[in-house]
Amino acid sequence: MGRSAEVPRAVSPVAGDDTGCHILHVDMDAFFASVEIKRRPELADAPVVVGGSVRGVVAAASYAARRYGIRSAMPMTQALRLCPTLTVLPPDRAAYSAASTQVMTILREVTPLVEPLSLDEAFLDVAGALRLHGRPAAIAAEIRARIARELGLTCSVGVASSKFVAKLASARCKPDGMLVVPADAVLDFLHPLPVTVLWGVGARTAEPLHRLGIRTIADLADTPLDTLRRAVGVAVAEHLHDLAHGRDPRAVEPREVEKSISSEHTGDVDLTESADVRREMLRLAADVGSRLRARGLKARTIGIKIKFADFRTVTRVRTLPSWTDTSAVIYDTACELYAGLNLDRPRVRLVGVKAEGFRNADEVAEQLTLDAATDDTRAAGTGPDSGGSAGGTEQSAAEQVLDAARAKFGTGAIGYGSLMPAPTRGHGGMGLAETDSTAARKS
Repeated sequence: MGRSAEVPRAVSPVAGDDTGCHILHVDMDAFFASVEIKRRPELADAPVVVGGSVRGVVAAASYAARRYGIRSAMPMTQALRLCPTLTVLPPDRAAYSAASTQVMTILREVTPLVEPLSLDEAFLDVAGALRLHGRPAAIAAEIRARIARELGLTCSVGVASSKFVAKLASARCKPDGMLVVPADAVLDFLHPLPVTVLWGVGARTAEPLHRLGIRTIADLADTPLDTLRRAVGVAVAEHLHDLAHGRDPRAVEPREVEKSISSEHTGDVDLTESADVRREMLRLAADVGSRLRARGLKARTIGIKIKFADFRTVTRVRTLPSWTDTSAVIYDTACELYAGLNLDRPRVRLVGVKAEGFRNADEVAEQLTLDAATDDTRAAGTGPDSGGSAGGTEQSAAEQVLDAARAKFGTGAIGYGSLMPAPTRGHGGMGLAETDSTAARKS
């Protein structure tokens, strides 16, 4: 879809005739920033963004920050120029994943037909839930009330007869609103909107449309299909022509929120020592593993992303012999992939670690081994069949204890020895800090 920021906001949220409007689009308001502000109420009225280093980009911006013109994906340096008093918080993806799980649980208690688009938004088809929960607008209102009451967060909900219109409606009533687009008023709702809000109209597609004088969806609807085909190609033209006339037959398709879980970080300065790259990989692997365990998932494939100072980017992936949710296994695999690049004095701008190829943890049988694991491989979880071995199971259990401690006392309550500041390194370190013996010797 086009940029939701270009959707004009409704003057006030409206609940119209919801007959036939069985598609809901639930979109959390400034989700990452809202989760952070919930934990720091003193920042409720302050401009807040979630993001990485000063060389990174804004991952999320509170509505107070948006009043300064700050938007997601904006370079952090630009955001700080727009608002020098900006509060910048590092991302806590485990917290966002946990909050997302709570949101999706509420939605699935309404209907099993939930199609997450990301951690913070989803489509619902409530046609089969009307007898139990009432009319679509009443269901939307109850969802908003439950999320506010139980999670302390706000969301905006669009109610319409199709996915496309429901998503536009939720964008138009943000923040903390609800908008019903009656089935017989879809064209009245769509046609005044800019053509750039249509799914598939990015900067490249907008250019030929603008050359034809097409600025609004009404302009596009009035343009002959043959003219559109010559301008943007047959497939795109027919797709946009259907949307401009309010036609979107796609059904809500229940599926998982994510096909991969990744964590990456752009440093304030380039990393020139491999030990520093591995230390960053440890931090990222711990984050990815924590998020896997929070969602009850295990992964089969681990990957890395390395962006160099010249912005050249390389990626590598490896499929493991068994499933894992263990940060130690993710870290060891990431380090092996990095070592395989055979870099000589690298200048690394960004490091990323990801896991993909998921299966629910309770569906993965443990493969025990009679081989005696050494102390080193037991601590690392890297012995034979480490994803399901006794050593791997012990490591996973230890990490679950860490997860519980962080959930109760905060993410900074306990950490890994090699990630601590230099004066305190080596005191109170965790076994995972030693998972890569080569890295441990060099660091």
